[in-house]
Amino acid sequence: MSVSTPTTVPDPNDPETLHVAVAAIVNDAQQVLLARRPGHVHQGGLWEFPGGKCEPGEPVEAALEREIQEELGIHIGVRRPLIRVPHRYEDRSVLLDVWRVESFEGRPHGREGQPVEWVPVDELGERDFPAANLPIIRALQLPAACLITPAPGEDREAFLAQLQCRLDEGIRLVQLRARGLDEISYRSLAEQVVERCHHSGARVLLNADASLAVPLGADGIQLSSQRLQQAGGRDLPDNLLLGASCHTAEELRHAHAIRADFALLSPVKPTATHPDAPALGWEMFASLVESCAMPVYALGGMAPADLDEAIAHGAQGIAAIRALWES
Repeated sequence: MSVSTPTTVPDPNDPETLHVAVAAIVNDAQQVLLARRPGHVHQGGLWEFPGGKCEPGEPVEAALEREIQEELGIHIGVRRPLIRVPHRYEDRSVLLDVWRVESFEGRPHGREGQPVEWVPVDELGERDFPAANLPIIRALQLPAACLITPAPGEDREAFLAQLQCRLDEGIRLVQLRARGLDEISYRSLAEQVVERCHHSGARVLLNADASLAVPLGADGIQLSSQRLQQAGGRDLPDNLLLGASCHTAEELRHAHAIRADFALLSPVKPTATHPDAPALGWEMFASLVESCAMPVYALGGMAPADLDEAIAHGAQGIAAIRALWES
């Protein structure tokens, strides 16, 4: 996939920013509908998620319905917010207001002569997209829940058995957090966790040094806020995931600058482990996420019952330790 990374992220509230309603239309086979841009337009010849600009004063959902009917000849049904992506090209700034569409009426076809094609979600990286579309691909490929493991304790078999229960119940993204282990013990545990996760179709990130990801077969690295502050760039292959743990707008900007694939933003609510840490609350969370051009999970006091609230405030989903480990 050929894309470039923006040097700056525009203000999504700037009146000069072009507001675009975008549909990520997903069918029952977990395929996404793509359209190819005409050669004579901006970013011509590249694949894109269908949509178009919002007219002045037009609600984004109304623009989404209008554009998709005009472009594809279908009426969209069930939809939910996926991600908002502010992006600055050399010649213009855009805000992509992206919605995941899971039902529609009619047969999609290119009403304006554009080629359209259903592409499996996990094969989107093989296509050439405008640079602003990369966070959309990440959001589509990431699940709505990220499980952070608790300390493994002395009984490793019980730990692995509990992990397997969570995988059997549908967890598909795991962050292995085991700070108290020595290197030999950590490697041994990580190998077992990676094996179980991959057998269940889940991805696992190591909360550890980036150099461990490849030799241990992990799917990526989760940077703690301390490691994030020390990172001067992306020290990880592009085919692996890089997550960043953030608490402030500055940390989110730095995560974007080093090309992190997603972030965890916390604490949204008060937590038992950090009762004195001031909680962001949903409004502040939404404000910070609005200018962030990557998927962001809500962390801190989260439970499965908070998922809809998190998505409504711009989150990719929720991340949690106890609520997802013990559920």
